This record gives sequence, C-alpha cells and structure tokens, in this order.
Amino acid sequence: MTTKRLEIERMGYGPEAIAHDADGKTVFVTGGVPGDTVEAETDADEARFSRAHVTKVLEASPDRVTPPCPFVDVCGGCPWAHLSYEAQLAAKRSGVVDALTRLGGFSAEDADALVAPIVAPGEPWGYRNKVELAVVTQRGRAVVGMHAAGSAGVVKVPSCPLLDSKFKGVVKAVQGAMNFLAGSRDLGLERVGIRASRRTKELEVALWGAPGPFPRPQVAKVLGDATKVTSVVRVMQKGPAKARRIAGVERLSGKGSWGELVGSESMRVSAPSFFQVNTRGADKLVSLVMEGLSPAEDEEAMDLYCGAGTFTLPLARKSGFVSAVESYGPAVRDLRHNLDAASLTNVDPIGGDAGIEFPDVDADVIVVDPPRAGLAADVVAQLSDQPARAIAYVSCDPATLARDLARFRDEGVFEPVSVTPVDLFPQTFHVENVTILHRQ
Repeated sequence: MTTKRLEIERMGYGPEAIAHDADGKTVFVTGGVPGDTVEAETDADEARFSRAHVTKVLEASPDRVTPPCPFVDVCGGCPWAHLSYEAQLAAKRSGVVDALTRLGGFSAEDADALVAPIVAPGEPWGYRNKVELAVVTQRGRAVVGMHAAGSAGVVKVPSCPLLDSKFKGVVKAVQGAMNFLAGSRDLGLERVGIRASRRTKELEVALWGAPGPFPRPQVAKVLGDATKVTSVVRVMQKGPAKARRIAGVERLSGKGSWGELVGSESMRVSAPSFFQVNTRGADKLVSLVMEGLSPAEDEEAMDLYCGAGTFTLPLARKSGFVSAVESYGPAVRDLRHNLDAASLTNVDPIGGDAGIEFPDVDADVIVVDPPRAGLAADVVAQLSDQPARAIAYVSCDPATLARDLARFRDEGVFEPVSVTPVDLFPQTFHVENVTILHRQ
C-alpha cells in the first residue's frame, strides 16, 4: 500500500471521486470531494487506474460538508454525503451530459442544450420511504444492520437519516425485535425490508429468506409490539444468490401489502414489487411524463415495464386505452389490484417480457420505464415501428439511456427533445432522467 497526495477533480458516476496522480494515472478516490487536497492510501493498482481511500484531508474543498449521520464513512448508503447538496446536483447533471457525449454520440454542445436543469423534488435527507437491513451471522449470532461500505458486513445504526423522519425510531425498533427473535433460533433470513409512508401512515416489515419452518405467530407479535406496523410479510426465495426467484409470500399480520399515494392515485404494492423509494420524486416523474406526452381522451397509450402502475393509472385517466406490459409476476398482480381499486377498465394488463409481449396496437403515446439495463435493441426497433407521436423514457442509468438514444437515432424515427434529470437519490451518485422523444 502506498500513500499519495492528490487533488480531487470531480465526482465520477459511482461512489468515488476522480483524481490523477503524479504520473497522470486516473485514481478513483473513496471519501474525496472535488476541490479537496488529500492524502490517500492505495487499495488497488491496475495498469490504467488505481483505487484509493482518503486517509487525511489536507485542504478541504468549499463544497465539503459535515453530514448529519456519524456512520457515513462505514455505511454504504450515503457515498456522497460529504459533498454539499448544490454540488451533488451540479455533478449529477454534468454526469448526464457527459454520458450523452461519450456514450450517446452527441456533441458536447447538443448534449448540454438537451439536458434541462436538474430537478430536486424534495429534501436531501429524510426522503426515502424504504430502507433495507442486511442480516449476517457473526460469532454464531445473527446481526441486523445497514450494508457496510465496500464489504459484505453490516453496520449497526440506531437510525437512518435517509428514512422519512416521521419513522426515525423504526430502524432501531426492528433491529431490536429481529435480534431478540434470532437469539433463540436461526430464522434463515437474508435481509429485512422496511417501507413507510407519511401520506398513508402505513408501515410494512418484509422478512426475506429461504423457505422452511418459521415461527410465524411469534415473529408477528414481537414486531407488532416493537413498532406500529400495519403489515408483516415473509418473502421466500429459492435459487443461487444471483438468480433468486420468489417461492412465495406469506402475510404474517396486517394488510399483507403496503399502501402509498402518488399524486392523486392510491396504490398498493406487495413486498417483492418495485416502487420508487422517493415518493415526492415519483410525483415529479409522473408530472414530467404526463406534461411531456399530454395524452388525449381519443388517444391510445402504451406503458412498458409498468410495474404496479405508477404511470399506468394516470395514463388511463387521460387517454382512451392503455396497453400495460410487466414481466414480474407480483407486480402484475399489484397492477390488476390497483386498476380494480381505481375502477379503471380501459387498461389491458399484459404479463411478460416487453420484447416478446409487445402490444399489437398502434399507440399514440408511449411510456417506457425499464430497469437499469435499459431497453433491449429489439424493443427500440419495435418502438420505432410504432406510429406514436411521442415517447417518454424514464431511466435510472445515464449510460444505458445514452446508448438507447443512440439506437433511436440510428432507427431515424424518434428524436429526443428534452432530458430532465430528477434527483430521487440525494447523498448517492444515482439520478433518474425523464426523456421526451418526438417523431421526426
């Protein structure tokens, strides 16, 4: 291990900052803030780059701040917490412009003109409606806590300032309950999910682990005594770590699902289903999509990768008919429930892969909200065959968004007219983007 003096230049798309050593080699630096002068110890030295972590700040950047959580350097949840929020926002927008330039083939001028000012829909702390606790075995005992930075371990924390402050004591209460339960037997758990809504007052605890014997009544009672929980569920998984599949979901107490309000829509979401962790951010995504598409009553809409219906429901309110495609079984069931609860009958929920189950319709407006991997090439081709006047592409990864916009350009049908970054994940490098494409 060697120690280097480094000038931190900028943030990368990741938890680390970027510097160059005396030989010009790129160094990815954990704990650095642009404008810092630091001493950093090398963790890995490759041919073209190295990785290091800050051991001493020699001269602090004007953008360096003291975060409100004492665990940010050991917990993996807030890698950008030492960077002022204004600087975080600027770095995220710059990252989107950079991705469009390097990976999308846009000129720097065109990319900068295309990307709108970043939107900050809420506060930089206390914005999350969900946290996950890891469960590991240490010295023969189960330990429940936050994922540790850069390792497979856990960090026991009394609270998480990213979680809505109304539920400040929930993390400690759940940790205590689970430590008590695990003290007498192995529950076979891998993680514990907590979902909390300020708007509906609902709190759900989801226990993720392997099938097998389980003390259901005891677990439900202990968690119920520890928290004002409205739902306790057990999510059972099978298969290797990188290919887990849901083997079943059991309701241990309460409603068996979690409820949230997004805009004017009431939604219920089961524990395995994806839902945006920032509710105010989800509100903003919906408004940007709906404003960008302006669907009309006589128009047909398509919603690919629709999940539990975050965009499907408002689309159904405004358009004549919606074809909604989702591959994940639990989310499809949630979508059907949410449509029934909203008394919306002008939606065709389709279960399956978007490329294989691509709707046989002529859509006027389209929403796509794919996972981090982005759109498959065949989906871009099928979208380009549609007669639609506009597409709203909601992306959580600037790199795959840039790649897909280049594919749309190659097809020569749809052209992006705006990319709006939305900061759904303060204190991290992640950024959501809403891109509106119009027919050329």
